[in-house]
Amino acid sequence: MASVTTLITTAASERPNILWLSAEDISPHFGCYGDPHAVTPNVDALADQGTRFTHVFTAAGVCAPCRSSIITGMYQNSVGTHHMRCNARMPEWLKPFPIYLREAGYYCTNNSKTDYQFKKPSTGEIWDENGGKAGWQNRPDGLPFFAVYNFTGCHESGIASKSKYESVTSKLKPEERQDAAKLTTLPPYYPDTPVVREDWKRNYELITAFDRWVGEHLQRLRDAGLEDDTIVMIWSDHGVGLPRAKRWLYDSGTRIPFVVRIPERFRVGGQGEPGTTSDALVNSTDFGPTVLNLAGLPVPDHMHGRAFLGSKLTPPREYVFGARDRMDERYDIIRAVRDRRYRYIRNFEATKPYYQYMNTPEKGATMQEIRRLEKSGELPPAAALFTARSKPAEELYDLEKDPHEINNLAMDPGYGEIRKRMLSAMTAWQEKVGDMGLMPESEIERLVRTTDSTYEVLPRDADALKQMTRAAVLASTGPEVFPELLKLAESPNPTLRYWVATGIGNFAEEAGENEVSVARRMIADKTPAVRIAAARALCRSGEVEAGLPVLVKELGSDNPWARLEAAIVLDELDEAARPALPALQKALKDQPNKYIVRVANKAVNDLLGTDHQVP
Repeated sequence: MASVTTLITTAASERPNILWLSAEDISPHFGCYGDPHAVTPNVDALADQGTRFTHVFTAAGVCAPCRSSIITGMYQNSVGTHHMRCNARMPEWLKPFPIYLREAGYYCTNNSKTDYQFKKPSTGEIWDENGGKAGWQNRPDGLPFFAVYNFTGCHESGIASKSKYESVTSKLKPEERQDAAKLTTLPPYYPDTPVVREDWKRNYELITAFDRWVGEHLQRLRDAGLEDDTIVMIWSDHGVGLPRAKRWLYDSGTRIPFVVRIPERFRVGGQGEPGTTSDALVNSTDFGPTVLNLAGLPVPDHMHGRAFLGSKLTPPREYVFGARDRMDERYDIIRAVRDRRYRYIRNFEATKPYYQYMNTPEKGATMQEIRRLEKSGELPPAAALFTARSKPAEELYDLEKDPHEINNLAMDPGYGEIRKRMLSAMTAWQEKVGDMGLMPESEIERLVRTTDSTYEVLPRDADALKQMTRAAVLASTGPEVFPELLKLAESPNPTLRYWVATGIGNFAEEAGENEVSVARRMIADKTPAVRIAAARALCRSGEVEAGLPVLVKELGSDNPWARLEAAIVLDELDEAARPALPALQKALKDQPNKYIVRVANKAVNDLLGTDHQVP
């Protein structure tokens, strides 16, 4: 491998420029992916000139956690950037990958979204330029560039907001518009109504606006005479910005387009030949390592991603993985593993509904239409599946036979070996990377105050990781594993005690005196998350008078995530939480944490029988 000094002194023409053109919130609804309604001539032409990847997936179904995985090359749930809108502290050794490029003489620009979920290193350290005016055009003479441009027009707000949709698509010609009534690609998990079809139409037209934007960037390259010097990559940060897609770990939320054009002189081993396709499994953690490899730089050992383009490829993937954690104001720990045909999902909080009430998606027309038809009992069967009050602990889908992931095969004996294989792969991944998402956020907040980085709050020895993963599985399995679960009740590890209390609460109706007595002891635990989980277990076991005061007290905690955890439990208790109404009304003034306000607002309005006026 060439040294950094050698790379810096190498003529820029011998190293490729690399241009990223990324979109928000879109699935592969391009003509080159066979979509019959797509109007995407620029992306399609680029695919004809290069390679279209068919099996590219993001590590999360939402922007910020996913973007943290891209910039670090590490899974977000391994470094503490897994919760939406968190602010992790990075260890000193973890450098976002553009820093390595800059050290090797590349001029690196980002225009302009970051959303990495950490403050340090600052964007000024990561990028030579970051902002609305950043671009490769500003580089000093002789330097190769790595330039990122992010198109924000496809964001879910472009579907939900009529004014934004009209602004983003204002330059489209009549022949680039869609007829909502004629679209044949509406997924079966959406009700087929004019309201939903309007959102689906907007998605297509926003993608066409993105395609026009891509064309403008490609033209700038041509005008500058850089087309033959620049590798171009087009991708999205996750799937379409609609319910059961964005924020979820199904293909609808994680499968994305990825098209690359590699100039002939930079092609290696047939990579990037015009008009080719690749079915290699790619995860968003692979993007950074691949750029480093294309630039001739070594991939740091700590990165989880692999280089899938360039001269020194790392071994191909057998699986891709994904994680869902706190989405804005609601927790829902879900993990997924996928190979080329099957997807396995583990719901570690299966007692929670698919569609928990969340402020942002509830404002969308499609979500409101789902809620309307849910109340009237008119949802089609596939759509009704995802309005259930709880989820199965395990899901397994055959994507070849069931591309929309409707028919859960997890309990089908004929798929037992596949389920076992996929579960084993997922568990091994969680233990290998260190799945911080299995720790309560309030516990991370408590411990990070005494450590140098968020990463360090998780014990990283193999036995501790195995024990934590096993505890989370037990807590979501059923009352038949209570004997094994309760063995962890006196563990010195607060996370294990948390999962004991959570498991008792999950299956409170089947809990006996032995389990309930454990929960009674745990409401005096020294750790907030354990106290809250134990109070939940007591309330769900019928001992509301014992559990409710604990939750009310935690609403006044100095730990903001403990306050949120307590508010969520109170909201989920419905009528049983009525004595806590004054405390919930007081929590509406918790302005520093808008998520607590949102949850308390819903709980208060449910108890008062008023509409949800979300701040």
